[in-house]
Amino acid sequence: MSKQALSILIPTYNTVCVKLVQILSQQANTLNVNYEIIVSDDASPNGDTVTANEAINAIPHCTFIIRPTNSGSAANRNYLVSVSHHPWLLFLDCDITITNPQFLHTYYIYMEQQAEVINGGITIADMPELAHNLRYKYEKAAEPDHTAERRQQNKYQSFRSTNFMIRREAFDRCHFDERFTMSGYEDVLFGKHLKQQHVSALHIDNPVVMTQFESNADYIAKTERQLRTLYEFRNDLHGYSRLLTFIQGIHIPAILWLFRLWHLMFGATERRNLCGSRPLLSLYQLYRLGYYLNLLKNREG
Repeated sequence: MSKQALSILIPTYNTVCVKLVQILSQQANTLNVNYEIIVSDDASPNGDTVTANEAINAIPHCTFIIRPTNSGSAANRNYLVSVSHHPWLLFLDCDITITNPQFLHTYYIYMEQQAEVINGGITIADMPELAHNLRYKYEKAAEPDHTAERRQQNKYQSFRSTNFMIRREAFDRCHFDERFTMSGYEDVLFGKHLKQQHVSALHIDNPVVMTQFESNADYIAKTERQLRTLYEFRNDLHGYSRLLTFIQGIHIPAILWLFRLWHLMFGATERRNLCGSRPLLSLYQLYRLGYYLNLLKNREG
């Protein structure tokens, strides 16, 4: 088996990714490598989406798998590795777009590097029509942190699983933690495990493009789920969450009490704004802080 053979692994849930697979297949065919593309559906309830994705099976070297029960993104990623065959594993999210015609070739030229994991990063599409979409505003504001240079400065703390390639033997030492049954922070802990296992990491400029953004109400609900996950695994994520680091840096209890009081008094008002048609990004960060602090207070007494 060639050391440069590649398994492209795409976990999906309620998302049609046939076009993405077609683009990847076309690019892979131009490389002198053995490859496979495997898409694993984590028991999506949307039957039309599942049916549409079955077209993937008609594309050479491509497989679409329907999992019978929902197990979460972490378990689905581990499952994809278990059914794959090649020494290099390229993980991609299902809802991204690839606009670079040399995307796979760029990863290919790094296969001979010593790095065991290579993260290509993301970029955010310019979509001015989404000026009032909270997720779009948040990602756009964070885009300066997505450059390869910035990510390499904190190469394990900055890890996102949207777009990365890893050697199989390295992944065997660093599985995704299947305790994370809801999406959110499983890739952050994965980055911590990479560091603990001394897996060499390299961040490069080979981004995929984010073009899909959930509604404001859905994004707030997702944020709240992720904050509950952060609370549950706060000890594991120590030093790998900016929010936890910020809170731990506040040594005056009265300040934390004031943030909690603010959230109790105005959290519902903030949430209405964030779910509405003109969300304020500054309120989003304040809402996250207050929501988490009240989780901490209410569950620990």
